Formats: sequence, C-alpha cells, structure tokens
Amino acid sequence: MDYKVHIDPGKEDCYYQYVNPGATFYVSFQVLRGGDGMAGFAVRHPSGQIVLPYQWRANSDYQEQQSTGGYYHVCIDNQFSRFADKLVNLYMTVIRYDQWDLYSKELEDLNLSVENFTMTITTVERNINEVLQFQNHFRGTEARDFNLLTDNNTYVMKWSIIQIIVLIITTIIQVYFVRKLFDVKNFKAVG
Repeated sequence: MDYKVHIDPGKEDCYYQYVNPGATFYVSFQVLRGGDGMAGFAVRHPSGQIVLPYQWRANSDYQEQQSTGGYYHVCIDNQFSRFADKLVNLYMTVIRYDQWDLYSKELEDLNLSVENFTMTITTVERNINEVLQFQNHFRGTEARDFNLLTDNNTYVMKWSIIQIIVLIITTIIQVYFVRKLFDVKNFKAVG
C-alpha cells in the first residue's frame, strides 16, 4: 500500500498494519515537501516493543523477516515543526512466503514434482517485491526532488519580483529628488 499523507505542524499520525505470522513486513517513509524536509518515524512491534525508535530524518525504512504476527504500529511525527506541514510518502507491504510452501505441498499431494518450478516462482516473487520496494523509494525521491525544485523556483521568483519593485521605486524617488534639486524658481526683484 502506497500513501501520500499530509501531516499538520505539531501533530503525529499513526497507522496500523496487520502482519500474518511468518510473513515479511516492510515499511518506508519519505518526506516529499514541507519545512526542513524531515520528520520523525517509528515502528512498534505487535508485542509493544519499539523496533525502530523515533529518528528525525528525510526518509527511513524498516523490514522484518519472519514476523511473529499481529498489528504493527507505524507513526510519523511532525511535533518538532510548529509552523510547517509535511507531505509524506508512506509505503507498507506484507509478503507471505508461506503461501508458496502451501502451494508446493498441494502439488506434492497431487504427485506432481515441480520443486524447481516452485523455487523459480518463489525467487521471481521475491525479486519482484524487491523491485517494487526500489521503485517506491525512487518514486518518492523523484517526487521530493520535484517539490524541492518547485519550491525553490517559487522562492526565487518571489524575491526577484520584490527586488525589481524596490529598484523601480528607488529609481522613481531618485529621479524626483534630482529634478527637484535642479528646479529653478524665478524670483522677481521688488524695487
């Protein structure tokens, strides 16, 4: 599951993901835009133990092979930022390799010997899941870079326009005072 999550300043959002016993749990997050580009990220095991403590980072991930099962608690913290909200890409997946073992057992019960085929399919599935994780990571990196470029462009344009306006106002004021300096007034002698 891939989510783009908006987190308000000074807030913390938590999400829960059920993981079957024996399955692999993978979660990653990446700040796409907002503030200093960092947020806190923590993962709590279903037993209540914090397996990935809070760290103020731009991105992070966690993977657990052969989980004991239960609801994992994933939190993204923006409490250090009092004014800037964050846009965060959150990716969570549960991979159940035990299902392939059941499939293989069913084939053996049918007197089919396809161990090599099953191992190949298992390897392909693992590789596909790794590729999906890398794609998600790079998609988040691309989105973060694009948002950074957009924010920088807006910043430069805003300050350039302000500087142009200040230069025009300064020029008008200087022209006014230079003309006033050389303005000749006719005085008639009274006599």
